[in-house]
Amino acid sequence: MDLLVSEITTHSTPLLFAAATSTIGMSSTSSSSSICSSEASEDSPAISFRFELQDVKYDYPSKSLSGAYSYRPLAVLSDHVGPVSCLALCGEFILSASQGKDIIVWQQPDLRLFTKFGQGDGSVKALVSVGNKVFTAHQDSRIRVWKVSRRSENVFRLVDTLPTTKDYLGKFMKQSNYVQTRRHHKKLWIEHADSISCLAVYNGLVYSGSWDKTLKVWRISDLKCLESIKAHDDAINGLVACKGIVYSASADGKIKAWGREGKSSHSLKGILEGHKDVSLNSVIVSDDGKWVYGGGSDGFVMGWEGSYDFVSWKMVSETKAHQMAVLCICLAGEFLFSGSADKNIGIWKREAFGKLSKVGVINGHEGPVKCLQASPNIVGGGFLLYSGGLDKSLRVWWVPKHSTLQNTEEKSISLC
Repeated sequence: MDLLVSEITTHSTPLLFAAATSTIGMSSTSSSSSICSSEASEDSPAISFRFELQDVKYDYPSKSLSGAYSYRPLAVLSDHVGPVSCLALCGEFILSASQGKDIIVWQQPDLRLFTKFGQGDGSVKALVSVGNKVFTAHQDSRIRVWKVSRRSENVFRLVDTLPTTKDYLGKFMKQSNYVQTRRHHKKLWIEHADSISCLAVYNGLVYSGSWDKTLKVWRISDLKCLESIKAHDDAINGLVACKGIVYSASADGKIKAWGREGKSSHSLKGILEGHKDVSLNSVIVSDDGKWVYGGGSDGFVMGWEGSYDFVSWKMVSETKAHQMAVLCICLAGEFLFSGSADKNIGIWKREAFGKLSKVGVINGHEGPVKCLQASPNIVGGGFLLYSGGLDKSLRVWWVPKHSTLQNTEEKSISLC
C-alpha cells in the first residue's frame, strides 16, 4: 500500500512506497548497534525495507548537484516538548528522544507518530537498540531497558533499570565495592555518578560513557555490570564500537581505543590525540574499522587511520567543517555528515587516505544540530537522513547515493 509522507507534513512531498529489501553500510553517533527487531525474540530478524521515490508535486525547494542529483527536505516533525538529543533506528521505526524526557517512535517510511514512551528523572541523553531491546540513558545516571514486542499492546515496555536491583543487592554490603566519586561521597562502582552521555552496543555488550569520566560495560544477557573503567580526565561525550574496539571521545581532547582478548577485561589499546584544549564531542568509525573521525568544539572534523592490527592510529586529516562546535557526526557509505552548533549540516565525501571533500551544506534548523542518523534503506537512489536539533524538531532529508558527485564549493547545496 502506498504511503504518503505528505500526510504528516505541512507540504506535499515525494511519495515513498515499499519494495524489495536493500541496504547500504551506515554508522552513526546515535546508534552503533544492530537494528532492533519488532518481534518478541532476540533471534528474530530485523524488519528491513527498500523504498523507491516517485516524483509528485511538492513545495520544498530542491537544488541540483552535478545536474541530475539534488538534496530534498522531506519533513519537519515538531512533536517533542524539549530539544531533540538523540536518535536511533529500531527495525521499522526511527526513535527520537529529547531533553523533555519523552521518546517518540516514528513509523517508517510514512513518518507517522506511532507511539510515545519514557520514564525517569532528567532528560534522555542517548539510546541504542539491539535484538528486541532498547537501552536509554538518562541525566539521572540510570540506564533503562525496554522490551520491544508487536505481540503486546504496549510495544515498548520497561523491563529493567541499570544497575539492576539484583546487581545492586549483590554488592552493596561490601565496602570494597564502593568508590570515591567526590569529597565525602561514595557510590558502588556499578553506578554512574553523573549524567550518562552516550551508549554503544557490540558483541553482546552495552557500553555507557558518562560525565563522571568512566566507561562501564554491561552484559546484555543478564544486564550485569562487568567493568567500570576510569577512562578519561574529563567528561565522555561519545562512544562507538567496531571490529572489537570501543572508541570513547572526551572533553579532555582525546579519543581512546579499548579492546579485550577473549573474556578478559578491556584494556587501553591506543590514544587518538585531537587538538590541544579542544573538546571532542563525537566519534564515528568506518565499517571496516580502518578510519576513525571525531568532531571537535573548534569546528574541526579530524580523521585517523588505524593500523592493520588496531594497535596504533595516526591523524591523517583535519577539516575545518564549521564555524562553531561540531556536535555530532554520521557516516553513510562514502559520505560523512557533520551537525554543528551553527545550525547547519555539512556533507562531506570521503576520499583517499581519509581526506574529506565538501559536497554541500544543509540548513533549515533553527537551533544547533545535536544528533544525526542515516537510514540504511535505499530510497529512490538515495537514503534518508534524520537530524535532531535544539529547536525541538526532527527533520528528514533525502540524500542521493552517488559516487561521482562533483565536490566543489561553487556547487555546494543549501536547503531551507
